[in-house]
Amino acid sequence: MSSLDGAWPRRSRAHLRLTLAVAAVIVASALPLADVIAPGGWLAAAAVLTAALLTAGHLAHAARLPALAASGIQLALWALFLTALFLSDTALLWIIPTPETVRAVPPLFTEGMTEILVGSAPLDAGAPLSFLLVAAVGLFTIALDHVVVTARMPLLAVVGVVTVWLVPAIAVPSDMDVFSFAVLAVAVLFLLRTETRARETAGPPPAAPRPGPPARRAGVGAAAVGIGAIAVVVAITVTPLLPTPTARPAAGGLGATMTIDPSLNLGHDLRQPVSVPVLNVRSNTPVPPYLRVATLSSFDGAQWRPDRVRTLPLEAVGEGDDGGEGEGQGGGGFGEVEVDESLRVTAYRTTVEVTNLSSSWLPVAYPAVGVTGLDDAWEAMPYNRTVVSDSATTQGQVYEVLTHLPRPTREQIRATTAGGTVLRDATYDLPDVPMDIITQTTLEVTAGAETDYDKLVALQSWFRGSDFTYSLRAPVQQGFDGSGIDAIEQFLLSRQGYCVHFASAFAVMARTLDMPSRIVVGYLPGTGNGEVVDGETEYQVTSDQLHAWPEVHFAGVGWVPFEPTKSLGTPTSFLPERVPTADDAGEDLNAGPAPSTGAGPALEAPEPSIAPQLDDQAVPDAAAPPLLTLSSALIALGVLVALAIPALVREVVRRRRLAAAAAGDAAAAWLSVREAAVDFGIAVPAAESPRAFGERLVADHGAPAGAVSQLVEAIERASYAPAPASAPAGARREGLADAAASVHSALAASTPRDRRVRALLAPRSLIVRPGSAYAAERAPV
Repeated sequence: MSSLDGAWPRRSRAHLRLTLAVAAVIVASALPLADVIAPGGWLAAAAVLTAALLTAGHLAHAARLPALAASGIQLALWALFLTALFLSDTALLWIIPTPETVRAVPPLFTEGMTEILVGSAPLDAGAPLSFLLVAAVGLFTIALDHVVVTARMPLLAVVGVVTVWLVPAIAVPSDMDVFSFAVLAVAVLFLLRTETRARETAGPPPAAPRPGPPARRAGVGAAAVGIGAIAVVVAITVTPLLPTPTARPAAGGLGATMTIDPSLNLGHDLRQPVSVPVLNVRSNTPVPPYLRVATLSSFDGAQWRPDRVRTLPLEAVGEGDDGGEGEGQGGGGFGEVEVDESLRVTAYRTTVEVTNLSSSWLPVAYPAVGVTGLDDAWEAMPYNRTVVSDSATTQGQVYEVLTHLPRPTREQIRATTAGGTVLRDATYDLPDVPMDIITQTTLEVTAGAETDYDKLVALQSWFRGSDFTYSLRAPVQQGFDGSGIDAIEQFLLSRQGYCVHFASAFAVMARTLDMPSRIVVGYLPGTGNGEVVDGETEYQVTSDQLHAWPEVHFAGVGWVPFEPTKSLGTPTSFLPERVPTADDAGEDLNAGPAPSTGAGPALEAPEPSIAPQLDDQAVPDAAAPPLLTLSSALIALGVLVALAIPALVREVVRRRRLAAAAAGDAAAAWLSVREAAVDFGIAVPAAESPRAFGERLVADHGAPAGAVSQLVEAIERASYAPAPASAPAGARREGLADAAASVHSALAASTPRDRRVRALLAPRSLIVRPGSAYAAERAPV
């Protein structure tokens, strides 16, 4: 066979390896998508399409078709696949696109983009979004195959691959994904090395085997591995040292300072792909308080509107004026909390630091009677005890809120009716529209409850029961993402939604029972960040911890919060009368009855969580965690596997060298000895001849002279006096594998134990190649 006759099979194999390399980088670039799109049917479809397109491209190249024809075949296959999978009802024979198929694509594209815009990571891909994903992966595969295999521009392909890999990281900022980055680095290096070898294969084969080139080719691979290892190490060690990106004031979008929409349009905020810390909170309350920014009382049947009523100057509260000496203290611009004299009222202080929130509505604990630390630009709204400003912003503010919290007993709240002086008739108003579903459902749920409080608790328990599901991705079409009557009725029928749906439904149902209600928009207390200031734990509140909850006004008690949202927080309840204990936090402001605590609503989080109980009973100590959990065992196993990988790879390489030596390959046998020397820290300089190197191994490292002599003679004969083509392959090369193995064993026996262990766990030859600058000197001990 001539060199030209053998060139094409080599090129075909090179094309196949290059196609596999393209598949590897496509997989690597798609890994971060799991942080944005939940794996599902779209992933399987994308994998099948990618495999089909790459196979078609390889077959086209193997048939020596023009590059344009190969890409055309791939595009046709792409169109047929998408049609059969997503648009078969518009196609001819379920697979061939028709004009109707083409007209169906734009609406599908629009719906898919809507899923992206309104969803939160990780998205559950519906049919439209799956169509977008599969189509995009297919086009990316075709482009990459053309750039790498046809145009032979791997560096341009790498730019595209890295760009695709970065898109999910930009959309959903998070800690660095070390595994994904490592896979990307390995795939890119594999692509570059495969393309380089494909270029080498394009020329005619050498006339005779030479020992030098295999080492140099191996050196290229080792350099690629070294570069990849360095890149991973740098990424892991340097990334944590870089400053963490923070949101800055801007008009909007990613990187903008968080703002508050004091309406019930919370769906977009809760579905943001990234959460940003907005507040640090600490308080002397038994549990950290939730914070309100606005209340909504007016409801016209389509939407709730924030309360914008009379404001007063925000008068500071003196250090000694904490309400501890009786009523009327600490009122400031709010005025004192007006409750029945029989109720117990407790004073608490809450400190809030705004870290990344730009708003004219100030988050405050409830019921606030005074705020310190703000300038004159801020004003108090006594109606709902919130703080607003027409000219200032919350960004960077640090302030303290004094609250006087009424704490009725269960008996007291049951003896009280919903109503009383609520200042605004809007809290009773209902739109003049049919509400048969809402009214009928309310009567059914509250049937059998005797008091107003019991009716509200029945509603709360029903919403939190097994019939409802919490979902941030409830359907948003036809206004279901809103809070109007139509949305409430759809919510009661579908029984899935998030805080806006639960709160608005509860508030309207309370009004159908002739109880004054309103909705509050605010934040949950957050989670502890490990900081303790003046004996108080600090909590961090993030932007995705927005929440809406309903309140109902009770005569002599005030506005009482309820928590109907399924799977979130603790439902409102009150304790029976009991004797006060030393565990009661805060300072009593009157001599009311024994303390009890109404559990306010736990605030919104994107994932269900249970807030701590607010009762004053002792909580038993938690059981000690097991010494070894399944997760820790898996982590330990993973670490052991990771540590064993270099040894396994080195053993595979060694066996491959010996197998080639057993077949008579002198270069493989000699390379095996040189790699073993590198592992054991023996210098292997490029300028040293095989005979001089062999003599040094015998004299200094106890290598068997006979085996070394056999190997030296074989490599010299292969290099300078190759056997004729008619000679048997192993005519003068029998026993090379045994000789190489005996030299390896002798070198190991003469090496100190610690260096042998190091050579086993971290073999240098995987990175440092024989004859390289790093192998020229003896490895440091």
